[in-house]
Amino acid sequence: MRVVLLVVAVLALVGFVFVAYVIPQRAQSEVKEAARSLVAGADAAKQQVAAVAEKEGKLAGAGAGVKASNKADAKHGEFKWLVEGDGVIRGWNEKNGIEASMAPTLQAGKVSWKCRGFPTSAMPASCGGAS
Repeated sequence: MRVVLLVVAVLALVGFVFVAYVIPQRAQSEVKEAARSLVAGADAAKQQVAAVAEKEGKLAGAGAGVKASNKADAKHGEFKWLVEGDGVIRGWNEKNGIEASMAPTLQAGKVSWKCRGFPTSAMPASCGGAS
C-alpha cells in the first residue's frame, strides 16, 4: 500500500512540475518566435520607407503608398502591419497578443529605426526586449 501511495505521489509531483514549468516555458518560446517573425516581417516595408525618405530627404510622406501585406502563419496565426504616412510601421499578431512599432529617424541622409514592442519579455533585443 505504501508503495502505491509513493508512486501516486511521485506521479503527482511530476505532473505538477510539467504543468507549472514545462508548459509555460514552451508557450513563452512560441510567443518569442512569433515576435521575431513579426519584427522581421516589416523588413520589406522598412526598406521601401527608407528608400523614399533618403531620396526625398524627409520622412514626411515616406510611408504614403507603402503597403505591407498581412501574412497568415499556420503556427502563429495572422501577422498584420500598417505603414503610416510618416513611415512608422505598426505590426501585431492577435493570436499571441504581441505588437510592435518601428519608427524611422533620418539623420545625415540615412534612415535608422527604433523598434519597441509589447510584451517586452517576448520581443527580440532589436525591439526593446531583453533577449
